[in-house]
Amino acid sequence: LCPPIPGRADYVHYLADLLADSNGGVIPRGRTISVLDIGVGANCIYPIIGHQAYGWRFVGSDTDPVALDAARNIVAANDILKGSVDCRPQPDASQLLNGVVKRGEVFDAVMCNPPFYPSLAAATAGTRRKTTNLGKGRGPAPVRNFGGQPSELWYPGGEEAFVRNLVKESEDIPTSSFWFTALVSQSQTLPGIYKELQWAEAVEVKTIEMAQGQKKSRIVAWTFLTREQQAARRAARWAKAK
Repeated sequence: LCPPIPGRADYVHYLADLLADSNGGVIPRGRTISVLDIGVGANCIYPIIGHQAYGWRFVGSDTDPVALDAARNIVAANDILKGSVDCRPQPDASQLLNGVVKRGEVFDAVMCNPPFYPSLAAATAGTRRKTTNLGKGRGPAPVRNFGGQPSELWYPGGEEAFVRNLVKESEDIPTSSFWFTALVSQSQTLPGIYKELQWAEAVEVKTIEMAQGQKKSRIVAWTFLTREQQAARRAARWAKAK
């Protein structure tokens, strides 16, 4: 997987802590909690971990029909996931929320692991640096970023453009999710992301630091809900979550 499972699990658990921070320290659990995973991938890993650990329901979107079919097959082959994971196609690769979120649909969190690089060339160069740093610089040309698929590795404008576009789209449907989040691997992209959030007038922004071995990353989370709206959302959705 790209990145490995421990990093994926960390994101899910930190997301649970984020929801708990908005719920008096109690993690909302069960099928009343709905999470949107942008770029669910062939492995469907975030929904698997999130449903197994907390009982959450998931909507997983992807632009790659092959990856989406693989994710659907995983759901179909596991009774515990049936009825709890909805895999939806994203028909427009330039869109993130638009075309996936249905009118009136409400989520408790949106999550995504954006592509790192702005192009195939940048992704290949990044892989060479990684293999060299690991003492594996000699030999045949490396596999891109240790096996990630194209849509997982690069996006026009890279990670910063992806997250800034997510901020812009979330601003258009601000009450569709309690929290919007993105995993940010490159610290140099943070100023641009924060600027976009300022322009979007997010009510609250949090940055949650993460680390797995030598890899450091962070989750940037934002909400457009006022304190009053947050309280109403908790009462409507989380009071029943156990």
